[in-house]
Amino acid sequence: MAFDTFDEGIVPGGMRSKYEIRILICYLLNSIKEPVSKEIIVDSICEESLANYFETSSCFDDLIEKGNIIEEGSDGDIKTYTVSENGVMIANQLDTILAYTVKEKAYDCAINLLAQKKKERENSVEIVKTNMGYNVNCKISGGNLDLLSFSIFAPDMPQAQIIKKNFYENPTTFYKVILAMLTQNKESVGEALESLL
Repeated sequence: MAFDTFDEGIVPGGMRSKYEIRILICYLLNSIKEPVSKEIIVDSICEESLANYFETSSCFDDLIEKGNIIEEGSDGDIKTYTVSENGVMIANQLDTILAYTVKEKAYDCAINLLAQKKKERENSVEIVKTNMGYNVNCKISGGNLDLLSFSIFAPDMPQAQIIKKNFYENPTTFYKVILAMLTQNKESVGEALESLL
């Protein structure tokens, strides 16, 4: 197969042809089974260094132009896409061309990115600068209901960013620990804290 892409930063075994990148994009959209943003697909391929960012983004646009990917709607301001019938055929007939490890890495990364986006959509963190440092305001939502909101002080922006990152990684554990402590349910506190280990 001819190599026709930039290969800067691509891991050994990564994709060096637009043909392979297009197949992987169709494979991912077909496997995920829900509308996904271009950003999620491109990032899932590039975070694993399976292909060059610019080549992957270009291939995604090519697939839209050829009708293999169709715009499904939007998630806020971000357009979401699904694979067309022709794209499904490409994914099913040609996915054996791709190495299993390439497909697995990209799929796992895409699922993790989708889960992270869902957490960020359902929960929020706002960093507010004060005279003394920063207030990190965290909110856990359960649909249309706010289950918990709290604010914690951070002396500098790097610490505020760490708090934000750790909150987004597991907001459910925050909720369980705080609820267990407030209700003095020692067993639940222990279980919630064990999940962090």
